Amino acid sequence: MTTLHHPTESIDKQRDRLSEPVISVRELWKVFGPKAAEVPTSPDLRALDRRELIEQTGCTAAVRDIDFDVAEGEVFVVMGLSGSGKSTLVRCLTRLIEPTAGSIMFEGDDLLTAGDKHLRELRRNKFSMVFQHFGLLPHRKVIDNVAFGLEINRMSKAERHTRAQEVIELVGLGGNEHSYPHQLSGGMQQRVGLARALAGDPDVLFFDEPFSALDPLIRRDMQSEVVRLHQEVGKTMVFITHDLSEALKLGDRILIMRDGQMVQAGTGDELIGAPADDYIRDFVRDVPKSDVLTLRWIMRAPREDDPLDGPELGPDVVVGEATRRVLEADRPVKVVADGTLLGIVGDDEILAIVAGPEGDHA
Repeated sequence: MTTLHHPTESIDKQRDRLSEPVISVRELWKVFGPKAAEVPTSPDLRALDRRELIEQTGCTAAVRDIDFDVAEGEVFVVMGLSGSGKSTLVRCLTRLIEPTAGSIMFEGDDLLTAGDKHLRELRRNKFSMVFQHFGLLPHRKVIDNVAFGLEINRMSKAERHTRAQEVIELVGLGGNEHSYPHQLSGGMQQRVGLARALAGDPDVLFFDEPFSALDPLIRRDMQSEVVRLHQEVGKTMVFITHDLSEALKLGDRILIMRDGQMVQAGTGDELIGAPADDYIRDFVRDVPKSDVLTLRWIMRAPREDDPLDGPELGPDVVVGEATRRVLEADRPVKVVADGTLLGIVGDDEILAIVAGPEGDHA
């Protein structure tokens, strides 16, 4: 049986990447109800589960004591089932919903102390949101929908149309700038919403389940579009979804919520390879490990009788991509980074993941 090794190198890189986060959330609570402010400050109330809290206080803790950081240029995915608190969380990050307690630091500013004027400036210039419901203005053409935020910021018509045309081309809507929303498919309308969010050149894009109402094929196309756009423009993104495959496709890191709490946060391979508890283990059970885990998770230390003249692969190569190379080699494959031998992978390690039984191979 193969042992899944915790990839310490990737964690070190993650720490470096998060040294100066764009968003830093600490002890964040959002409680709805008559005694909302009392819940975060009371050890007894904090200890109650969701049902007990409702019964004793009439309050619901939609977000419970959440901590996380988002690095510049990262796609950070928050996911969970319906009612987990993920959409409430993203609305707290922009103060569309007022948090009950905690802190949200954005580029060094505490958003919970920001006045209305400062918040308006941030929403106009620093971050944009893309919602499930597109919110397009039906009487305006695509180019004017995309330019709407720029118009509010009093940019001249010529300038805003120039900028709008740039992002229309960027999201693959060229030739549709003079169409009206009702003339477009759902996927094209969502591209208009994405272009509108990009037009103001925000530092952070927030997505609240933007593709959940789309047909599966269109949804996959839009996921690929987000991946492409991120590669091209490098924006920091916070993406809310209930779909694990979407989270794995898009996210650099994923935070999984349940009943308002964070259960686990990590890269996709960390969630699959080292689930924090039975809830996460069950959550990721049906994900093909070979599509997510990298060689660093399945490599083993060489034994005395192992030949070390086999081919080399990097530790971040996905198992599925390495399978043929390993199985066709007549020597174990060396896992090497920066000239250092980290471990080896042979047929047994590959087959334990690719052809092994469903479930945890740890």
